[in-house]
Amino acid sequence: MSLKPFTRRQAIVLAAVLVAATPGLSFAQAKLKVAAVYTVPFEQQWVSRLHIAFKAAEARGEIEYKASENVSNADYERVMREYATGGNQLIVGEAFAVEAAARKVAKDFPKVSFLLGSSGKPQAPNFSVFDNYIQEPAYLSGMVAGGMTKSDKIGMVGGFPIPEVNRLMNAFMAGAKEVNPKVEFSVSFINSWFDPPKAKEAAFAMIDKGADVLYAERFGVSDAAKEKGKLAIGNVINTQAQYPDTVVASALWHFEPAAERAIKLAKEGNFTAEDYGPYAMMKYKGSSLAPLGTFEKRVPANVVAKVKAKEKAILDGSFSVKVDDNQPKSTAK
Repeated sequence: MSLKPFTRRQAIVLAAVLVAATPGLSFAQAKLKVAAVYTVPFEQQWVSRLHIAFKAAEARGEIEYKASENVSNADYERVMREYATGGNQLIVGEAFAVEAAARKVAKDFPKVSFLLGSSGKPQAPNFSVFDNYIQEPAYLSGMVAGGMTKSDKIGMVGGFPIPEVNRLMNAFMAGAKEVNPKVEFSVSFINSWFDPPKAKEAAFAMIDKGADVLYAERFGVSDAAKEKGKLAIGNVINTQAQYPDTVVASALWHFEPAAERAIKLAKEGNFTAEDYGPYAMMKYKGSSLAPLGTFEKRVPANVVAKVKAKEKAILDGSFSVKVDDNQPKSTAK
């Protein structure tokens, strides 16, 4: 007996019957709809880490990804609501300046998953928070800085004195002091997440006071260091390719572990209010110290050895970098 081949119509009907009979099948195979709301450009250090992680998931075929950049604080809630009502299942972004509004939207859409950068706590049932807990590589980069300064003066330019910035600066300072107890710090905040000219001017002022190494928490600082022939330590992303003779080392943030967890849980219908902060730590591969690259032979060998030993201690759990969210103060006289 021979069997007649299915017609296209029969195949479509059969597929529909199978999906109806096994609802989990369609849910597992469907692409998760993800939307992001960013108050700064995609290329800004912090946001770029999120954008890259979700673009990678999109390239793998796991999600559909939409994103809005340069959204003002006044428009943030409106854009979140538009995405929530538009069928998006996971909404990400940074809620630091719009905490109340973002949390209100999450309450109004309990079936939508929210993963927002925040200094606050998770909010049941669907508002998870994260932060760039990269104080471990920040400490290591501070050790490098302490070993590279010749004037014993380091300048530090940050965006806002909020916990996620303070903890990195404090860890950096502690690392530098471990290698060089004589080092002094000048600390300044530009009160903006993206204002390279302002950050550059702040860095120039520190160089004029003797700083020969600069902690570039914001864009613009490395430009000042390059122009004046000084050194810089990067934050969140590695810009050594753009500043090969200026950026010595960088504390890198990798958002992929957090993004992949959120996508998986949202797809499975198991997303809950959770703190994703720990997934930024080195043991989860959420952060790392960038390779020294062009400075591999220029950083003193004894400093490199100390940094490698400390990195090993962090990874095996024998050393823990203190999380200090207090605003750092200048110590320069």
